[in-house]
Amino acid sequence: MGFADLKSPAGFQVLNDYLEDKSYIKGYVPSQTDVAVFKAVPGPLPADLCHALHWYNHIKSYEKEKASLPGVKKALGKYGPADVEDTTGSGATQIVKMMTLSSLDLMRRRKVKKKPKKPALVSKSTILQDVKPWDDEADMAKLESVRSIQADGLVWGLSKLVPVGYGIKKLQIQCVVEDDKVGTDMLEEQITAFEDYVQSMDVAAFNKI
Repeated sequence: MGFADLKSPAGFQVLNDYLEDKSYIKGYVPSQTDVAVFKAVPGPLPADLCHALHWYNHIKSYEKEKASLPGVKKALGKYGPADVEDTTGSGATQIVKMMTLSSLDLMRRRKVKKKPKKPALVSKSTILQDVKPWDDEADMAKLESVRSIQADGLVWGLSKLVPVGYGIKKLQIQCVVEDDKVGTDMLEEQITAFEDYVQSMDVAAFNKI
């Protein structure tokens, strides 16, 4: 038990029992050990605790010499009937720890309860393009090579051949684009880069999704 608590009747009794056959807490002369225990006692002890009261009054008589007494002060739990660490204040420390844990737990719960943010809406459009060949002898299958154009935010869709006149057909092809990433100018530039097969590209329809 040690002198972990010298502010309760139980603690006073431990001190009194300990001093039953001793004049000082440790050794045969007053020391900083006595000073440490003396300061932990809140005031004069009850008269029925004669051993502790005698020691208390004796150490009190060294009021002016306390600082010069030999020895080094240690935790109260280091003195007394058992070599036990001082637990004074441990209750308050435990309360602080519990309050801290409770606060952290509350913060975690609040984070869980927060509604997840909705993903930002991505603006998209469908574009219908007319890809025209040079003449009626063009290999229309090769016009489909425009599908090899790849870009982030570009998805190719359906296509079909549409008669223009004089035996010439054009490739009408649809795609879906993310407006912030792909524009009609970029598509026209890359499609007309197939200059061996493509004469021109026009936007036949443009619709927001």
